[in-house]
Amino acid sequence: MKRSAKIYEEARTVIPGGVAANIKYFAPHPIVMEKGNGSRLWDVDGNEYVDYLLCYGALILGHGHPEVNHAVFEQLTSFGTAVFGTPHHLEVEMAKQLVKIFPGIEMVRYTNSGLEATLLSIRLAQAYTEKTKIAKFEGHYHGGYDQVLLSVNPNINDAGQANKPKTVPDSKGIPQYYVENTIILPFNDMEATEKLLRRHADELAAVILEPVQGGFIPAEKEFIELVRKLTSELGILLIFDEVKTGFRLSVGGAQSLYKITPDITALGKVLGGGFPVGAVGGKCDIMEMMAPDRGRDILIAEVNAEQKEDPVFHSGTYNGHPTVMAAGLATIKVLASSGVMEQLLKFTNLLRTNLEAVYHKNGITMKTIGMGSIFNIVLTDKSIKNYRDLKTANMLLRKEIDYELLKLGVYTKPLNRYSMSVAHSKADIDFTVAAHEQAIKRVKERGIRYG
Repeated sequence: MKRSAKIYEEARTVIPGGVAANIKYFAPHPIVMEKGNGSRLWDVDGNEYVDYLLCYGALILGHGHPEVNHAVFEQLTSFGTAVFGTPHHLEVEMAKQLVKIFPGIEMVRYTNSGLEATLLSIRLAQAYTEKTKIAKFEGHYHGGYDQVLLSVNPNINDAGQANKPKTVPDSKGIPQYYVENTIILPFNDMEATEKLLRRHADELAAVILEPVQGGFIPAEKEFIELVRKLTSELGILLIFDEVKTGFRLSVGGAQSLYKITPDITALGKVLGGGFPVGAVGGKCDIMEMMAPDRGRDILIAEVNAEQKEDPVFHSGTYNGHPTVMAAGLATIKVLASSGVMEQLLKFTNLLRTNLEAVYHKNGITMKTIGMGSIFNIVLTDKSIKNYRDLKTANMLLRKEIDYELLKLGVYTKPLNRYSMSVAHSKADIDFTVAAHEQAIKRVKERGIRYG
């Protein structure tokens, strides 16, 4: 991969670490891609891959889906511009779709990323409850900002007791204020979570969680039902971060499968059809707190402006971008078509079953863990219910296999989850399973211990 290495080294001279986002890096250097189509990627050295990263799950229709391409072209040509900076009808069409699809959504506001969506969700919760602290779960990721970049991947030696985790910053530069005002909860631990929520109830504005941690460790049904019951009882808002799970477990996300209605829902990834997007949806009385006619415009210096109660401020030049809305609406239309989700889930389960068979045949303890069209390969025979349980898995062997898979034409970032798309075929699945078997043999031939 000489050209990838060369481009990466060039990038390092003008981009910190040579990547536009830290998650895009892996040693010795990330692979630089040149082209994508359907389920496939091609790098700058001409190597072809079956893609299971899919832009970290965003591309549920695969690369360059014709319906999405057509919708984008139509929007650009019919509107005559990429963006107005004013309201337009596609915003309304998308909002109607989300209200129809997600049980917890009655009104919608748009952002430009899932990160912004969770950020706005928390601001809304704090304004609505007039409380300042939030609770999040250990191992859950809600974006790279101060308020939630805590205890996502903490060193176990620093993380405290399993039933009472400590709040550990995951980055330098996070103010102590957020460490002190963010309560960390143990995922899928009913007794400990209840104790912590009851202890801090008077301080907590919201509990935010990924219904499926990392996109692949599901909340136990009894656990998530308890969280909903407790938050309702204690006057704490429940925020579902469905950035990963929205449209991927079912068209209506995790909340539809669990039959749990959160107070606020954060969306992203799939919703944009390959373009940057986020959305916040929730109950009308919460969402109406953002209505600008409730108060003054903070960006205009009005003289003798009428004194009103300030709304929850939310803005963004590109919120509800027409091109993004067009791509997202096209994506939803395809996913809602007869048999599409069923086929996607069928192929996901087929890949999981066949991979498990290959690993077991080769004497490797392994299970696939996930829901819907996302899963991960975990080399352990132990139950995986949360972040700490993952520490029991053989990550070193998994990484060795993943690097061999890259050489064999199966792409995901090493140790990352697998995301399926409607573009993946039976031939792709067969190729992937055969590549895993070959990768295992190569690792075995190098004398790396496994079992």
